[in-house]
Amino acid sequence: MTLAEKQQQLVADYAIIDDPQERLAAVVDRARRRPPLPTTDRTEANRVKGCVSLAWLVGEVRDGRCHFRGDADSPLVRGLLVLLCDFYSGATPAEVTATEPSLLEQLGLDRNLSPTRLNGLRSVRARIRDFAAGQLP
Repeated sequence: MTLAEKQQQLVADYAIIDDPQERLAAVVDRARRRPPLPTTDRTEANRVKGCVSLAWLVGEVRDGRCHFRGDADSPLVRGLLVLLCDFYSGATPAEVTATEPSLLEQLGLDRNLSPTRLNGLRSVRARIRDFAAGQLP
């Protein structure tokens, strides 16, 4: 599945929820069901700078595809971070670097986030892009 197809699927999954606040709650709930990052991954090297909350991102490459895991001390930030990790996981480094997500805008979630949260999300996207760019030949 391409990232464009994955984005369409995620948008379709959440678009069935009419209220944007309820969509955010669903994103948070989805992340709540994930195990937290082990403390061994909650290091300064994995910390996402630019987030007001403490947030961590771990990237790895398996079989030529990027995989991401993330965590944060804020449930909302954790939900958004996990959503981006899920979106990009399984894509090639070239796809990750070339694809900007628009699912938050398409779902209207960006309108319900503070400027500091949006800035934090940009920092997460930059970390994901930088990781993938470092894997390119």
